[in-house]
Amino acid sequence: MALKVKAREKLLKFSKTDEGVWRYVMQPELYSALTTEKVIREAALRSGVSEGVMHACWDAAGEVIKAWATEGHSVALPGLGTMRFGLSAKTVADVNDVKTSLIKTRRIIFTPAMELKNELAQTSVIITCYDRNGNEVKRVTSADPGEVEETGDDNNGENTGENTGNGGNTGGGGLPGSGGEG
Repeated sequence: MALKVKAREKLLKFSKTDEGVWRYVMQPELYSALTTEKVIREAALRSGVSEGVMHACWDAAGEVIKAWATEGHSVALPGLGTMRFGLSAKTVADVNDVKTSLIKTRRIIFTPAMELKNELAQTSVIITCYDRNGNEVKRVTSADPGEVEETGDDNNGENTGENTGNGGNTGGGGLPGSGGEG
């Protein structure tokens, strides 16, 4: 298996008077989005569970993940890692200035499992280069393990005056009203 990337020669201009420069710009080749039905069918086939049961489990898992994540929990996604909600907000020195308008964005933060990161690092990358006329001019396949970018801390631990965490509990817990933690 390999990740496919295309490098298209494009004219880059940085102002209206700039004549521009031709550069190869890389971007992943996007595959078609897999439908829920296709994923459920494949999961049912691999597990030996009927599609109807798998669909009910899929829907229930999605609801549980949504409920727990919106409570501030970091939720495990089997074989993938964890996801949680977070935000980016301005900081203030005086507690009287704290208000919801300081929140700039809400985010979904995915932290990949080490196994997934290792798999990605070992996955080859195939780059197909196209000139400005759309003609394929070169194809390159990586032979070395790739470096996987760390995510989750947008500021790499540096204090930039913004809070990107969710401030929530990262432990387990129950759904609201289920008798578990929450």
